[in-house]
Amino acid sequence: MKRLFAEWEKQEALLFALPHENTDWKRYLDEILHSYREFILAVSKFQNCFVLCADTKKAKTLLCEIENVTFFEVSTNDTWIRDFGAIDIKSDSEIISYDFTFNAWGGKFDASLDNLVNKTLYGDNKLQGKLLDVPLILEGGSIDSNGEGVMLTTKKCLLEEHRNPQLSFSKIDTKLKELFGLKKIIWLENGYLKGDDTDSHVDTLARFIKPDTIAYTTCEDEKDEHFLELKKMEEELKNTGFNLLPLPLPKPIFYNNFRLPATYANFVFINGALIVPTYNDESDDRVLNSLKNALPNHEIIGVDARVFIREHGSLHCATMNRYDGNRAK
Repeated sequence: MKRLFAEWEKQEALLFALPHENTDWKRYLDEILHSYREFILAVSKFQNCFVLCADTKKAKTLLCEIENVTFFEVSTNDTWIRDFGAIDIKSDSEIISYDFTFNAWGGKFDASLDNLVNKTLYGDNKLQGKLLDVPLILEGGSIDSNGEGVMLTTKKCLLEEHRNPQLSFSKIDTKLKELFGLKKIIWLENGYLKGDDTDSHVDTLARFIKPDTIAYTTCEDEKDEHFLELKKMEEELKNTGFNLLPLPLPKPIFYNNFRLPATYANFVFINGALIVPTYNDESDDRVLNSLKNALPNHEIIGVDARVFIREHGSLHCATMNRYDGNRAK
């Protein structure tokens, strides 16, 4: 029997891929590295952090005096490991990891190095466990699980023409159910964020925070370009039968006159805590308090994500969960 983990289940580690001078972060590398340090510091107080880096010496200097950090020297094109990292599933009593094909969100960027990361890590025995190659283009940020057989995703992303054009909707639906042991897939038709490169990844829009509860991005400003689309998504979610927790958009954030995809839904579960992106916005405290009320057994921690979103991702995009348990060989 196969089962896709819920993100709040016990983790062995959280994976990161540090920005370096050969990534798009080069023009503000010091700023983003400082942001990564603060993010990793917050996570390291709760669990292990596995940090992929281009130069171990530089990475150790950056993260000096932070405990629970293990370094892996691996070449990458970019930092969004949520989308190219291996996806763990429970298979009977063991954990196995799926290695999907990554083509940089439908061929938008170079992904030649990122697409080899999992094979490098597992092939060199840097990470223990069984890695299964899956000949399907799929990014981790495009799916979300309640751990009990229900997946959230979006049609705009998974049915986008440059990912798996040879497969129909019904074939993708069937394939996902087989791979992840799903009872049901909630296919959202509406929802997007300006500045998002992913064709509406669900981890920017709607996420499970409990088996029966979905937190979702909402827009309260009727003049905002997101208002109607997110209202339509809200109506879809109301028909799912799940409890709902709205997360209002922060006020628009711009960089070089370009609106950035700021969202609170890009949070990250770790052992005993939830790390939530913040934006120095009046909605930050409101969202953090709402999540505290909804998740009384988790510590809710805000981490400034304003530099992360310059390259159109946020905290969840920058991480991948590695779950704890017996790993298949």
